[in-house]
Amino acid sequence: MSVTINYNKRPLKKNLSSPILFCDEKFNISSLKKHVIASEYSFITDLIKSKDTKKNILSFDINSKKKIILISFKKNTKKSDAENLGAKFYDLFKDSKQSEYYLNSDSVSFQLKNFIGYFLHGLKLKSYVFDKYKTKKDKKNLSISVIGKNKPKIIEQIKFKAVEEGTYYTRDLVSEPGNVLHPDEYARRLINLKKYGLKINVLDEKKLKKLGMNTLLGVGQGSIRGSYLVTIEWNGINKKSKPLAFVGKGVCFDTGGISLKPAKFMEDMTYDMAGSAVVVGLMKSLALRKAKINAVGVVGLVENMPGGNAQRPGDIVKSYSGKTVEILNTDAEGRLVLADALTYTEEKFKPKFIVDLATLTGAIIVSLGSEYAGLFSNDDKLSKQLIDAGEQVEEKVWRMPLNKNFDKLIDSKNADMQNINYVGGAGSTTAAQFLQRFILNKTPWAHLDIAGMAFSKYGGALNSGGATGYGVRLLNKLIEDNYE
Repeated sequence: MSVTINYNKRPLKKNLSSPILFCDEKFNISSLKKHVIASEYSFITDLIKSKDTKKNILSFDINSKKKIILISFKKNTKKSDAENLGAKFYDLFKDSKQSEYYLNSDSVSFQLKNFIGYFLHGLKLKSYVFDKYKTKKDKKNLSISVIGKNKPKIIEQIKFKAVEEGTYYTRDLVSEPGNVLHPDEYARRLINLKKYGLKINVLDEKKLKKLGMNTLLGVGQGSIRGSYLVTIEWNGINKKSKPLAFVGKGVCFDTGGISLKPAKFMEDMTYDMAGSAVVVGLMKSLALRKAKINAVGVVGLVENMPGGNAQRPGDIVKSYSGKTVEILNTDAEGRLVLADALTYTEEKFKPKFIVDLATLTGAIIVSLGSEYAGLFSNDDKLSKQLIDAGEQVEEKVWRMPLNKNFDKLIDSKNADMQNINYVGGAGSTTAAQFLQRFILNKTPWAHLDIAGMAFSKYGGALNSGGATGYGVRLLNKLIEDNYE
């Protein structure tokens, strides 16, 4: 079901059809007398006594064509609580025969700034569906007209919509099947982002070979599709300040290569490009809301296939940094893509910091499940900023250890390093230690392992299952609170 939000200038009336009204957590509705007809107020007052007021949302059928919705909130309601209320509203009323509601913003009687905006933001995020390949689509539309004086300001509406559009775009990319969104098609789609004011540069295989990006190229050499590194630049301020850099793993489909994955659940490997999709969605959001920062997104796009020219276990390749890597397992491919992308980003753009995102290890799911992304970083300040931003938007991160003692687990007898730890244990940490070796100039850096967060079979607070878009709101909040 699609959702339409209208910011209505019509005057408040007591007889509006199907109003949405807000009250305190005890469902004390005395403050709502001025917003409803007297007979309806008496009717609701009597019915509340028989309702389960532990629920946040109560619905009253006034007649066959009219409902009154009461939504309760606590005095200490946070932004994320407001978003979750909006998502809950969508879940409760998406299948209702009633399709049009009037949200009375003047019924909100407490001081959380932009409560209505966050409520609608949560509703919109929850309403996302990927039905592109369904022959029968749900054509129903839920329409909400926002009336009253407590509407979000125009600039806030733009910000909310920009983040929604960026999150949707990330979800769209992650939801696409591998036969559609292969690296060639992905690179083409990124070129189309120029219309938003983003500067796009696509490095194809010929250019990558010339640059010596052999760890990235090695991953994709078994596929008939091309391999690419794409840079996406947003210049939101005139002064030549260092950009904020975001790097994403874009393995469009991961079979594991010669080190082939088991067949069961391999279909989920279409979302092994989720890190890159987050970077792309974020960059689109920044452009749409005209963010007052300079930022660059860098994504490595490959397909990991067991073809006749595929990389073999035991191969040794030389990275863009000049360091050599022994490939012991071709299914530890994401770190190889990121290795070249990280060094290139640091050298070319000289950013204030680098945050990379990747569905990198199954081990992080063992550690943190689907509640937190794993955070690994060489910088305490950046780590705290990410943790704080994650708490605010409920896209949480948990800091994991990095330590030079882990390095011996990825040291190779035949090259500078090997791409997996054969001793066992600390799988996510040794992957992060590997990546850290490609940050050459002590740039503040954070690695987010989002393997447990990018895709949900069961849905979450603000998504209905499938691609979550995790990371777009987190990084947007990081930027908004600390760098704009």
